[in-house]
Amino acid sequence: MMRVAIFFAASAAIVPLSWRSLRDFRAHGFYRFFAFELLAALILANAPVWFRDPLSARQLVSWLLGIASIGLAIEGFRLLRLIGRPTPTAARSTNLAFENTTTLVMVGAYRWIRHPLYASLLALVWCAYLKNPWALGGMALALAATGFLFATAIAEEKENLTGFGAPYAAYMKRTRRFVPFLF
Repeated sequence: MMRVAIFFAASAAIVPLSWRSLRDFRAHGFYRFFAFELLAALILANAPVWFRDPLSARQLVSWLLGIASIGLAIEGFRLLRLIGRPTPTAARSTNLAFENTTTLVMVGAYRWIRHPLYASLLALVWCAYLKNPWALGGMALALAATGFLFATAIAEEKENLTGFGAPYAAYMKRTRRFVPFLF
């Protein structure tokens, strides 16, 4: 019962960040909202066993994904703020303030992948899944969250092509979406 209450509290925090996007299914924030909700459900479903058997191979891979998630998030946010030079939120009503970049960021993690922040969330999804891969519904939550993160990235790429034009198209040709050199 406590985990259900925490889920609703997390949802109450996610909804205000996403409410404008929920009115436009073409906005990347629309899909991101559902990815966040599914990720929250997955984390809370596996919370009771999060630290069980901490040195097993499965847990070690999970911890590595968790560390990668944190590193990608820190680097992604840092570069968007420093190089992307975001404008106030009102400029693009469905975006969060840090997303309204005026400069295309192509250095650091962005040199290798177009979506370090979504790659961070993907790593967190699979980190959480590996905490208890035998949980009923865990695979469905992880796959659904992954699908929504893919949809988020695709929608954002369309927005970026509109906003940045040919430079973004060229950037897409030389980078991968989530994993350097692979995917």
